[in-house]
Amino acid sequence: MKRYHTNKIYVLACLLILLACSKKPTDYRDFLGGEELVYPGAIANAKALPGNNRLQLIWQPSPDPSVVKYMVYWNNKADSLEITSTTHNTSDTVRCIISGLSEYVYSFVIYSYDAKGNRSVATEISNARVYGTVYTATLNNRLNNPENPYTIQEDSSVIIRFATPDTININTALQYTKKTGELAQLSLSPDVDSLTLTDYKFGTPVVYKSSYIPVTGALDTFYTLQNDTFPTIFRQVVCDKSLFSELSLYGDMGIFQSDTRVSKLWDGSVGPQGYPNIFHSDGNSSVPRVLSFDMGKVYSNLGAIEETGRDCCNNPDQFEVWGIADITNAVPELDSRDGGWKAAMQAKGWTLLKEVIRTDNGNAPYKTTLISNPPPVRYIRIRVLHNANGENNYVNMSELTFWNKE
Repeated sequence: MKRYHTNKIYVLACLLILLACSKKPTDYRDFLGGEELVYPGAIANAKALPGNNRLQLIWQPSPDPSVVKYMVYWNNKADSLEITSTTHNTSDTVRCIISGLSEYVYSFVIYSYDAKGNRSVATEISNARVYGTVYTATLNNRLNNPENPYTIQEDSSVIIRFATPDTININTALQYTKKTGELAQLSLSPDVDSLTLTDYKFGTPVVYKSSYIPVTGALDTFYTLQNDTFPTIFRQVVCDKSLFSELSLYGDMGIFQSDTRVSKLWDGSVGPQGYPNIFHSDGNSSVPRVLSFDMGKVYSNLGAIEETGRDCCNNPDQFEVWGIADITNAVPELDSRDGGWKAAMQAKGWTLLKEVIRTDNGNAPYKTTLISNPPPVRYIRIRVLHNANGENNYVNMSELTFWNKE
């Protein structure tokens, strides 16, 4: 009896399995509108290259031969672009430039489509940045080297130096004037910090503009909004000492004897000199003491002075250099030791070109720059404030040399 029931159950199970296997795939089409779901092959390795109010999307094409086009959507699918499929070789690259975009961060969705309108699963590109005027406004031209901006070589060529760029600098374009008056252009790559101008016309401007990319692989190059001007490059030319002549202005110190005159300071001697081949003051007063002379012509841009002391003693280690173009009614009748002498000189139109402080014994030649952008100068006054050996009355010097920047 038990055997009979077991066989009956077995026969029933087999019948149910046969019924189930007889179901056709199309029996479920009612759930899909009567059609099958087909997904064309998707693209691969999609990315965005940022640009200037535009960007470029690139990807490897779908290997599916049924794909006939790609659709790109952005702004929540409010905007789109259709790209025709021309290759299914995955070693190729599909490129798509989208222009007219605002400076913003976008997301894109890309689908592959076949001829029947079936589309692939979505490929999304997020954080695709577009650059524009906001980014450009943050760019600055490459800085020159503040410690040593340029060097003038013996052959009059000029080496100009720049600091290391601090972002993705592509190039710096320079323009300068040749000795012939022609304009010339040079380029400075980011891995180079100096350029040599072999034919530069001294005193003329060197202008430059730098270019950048926001990230490696960016579609566009961005330029700074304006040019910068390199620090003016001047050649220092020795002032013509043959034009110098002595002056005797109010308060000037006297001389020790006739052959130790002020004119000894431009007799062309080199290095510290011994007595009497020096300027030697009298001892009738104490420092501060002043001497004056005429350079013979107006210099528009005095740039440096070199003072050489005596070979032994009484050498200034602190002194002021004053200049003016015209001494008519310009000499204060005041003792150089007077506390108001400096203010009186300035009130009369004199300019303090330099307060020199030496830290040695004052013997050797000592060259130093004067103030930047000085006024025109023809007449010079030197006020000695202190001697290196502490001598308060006598002042000795061997030579004075001036340079004009041209």
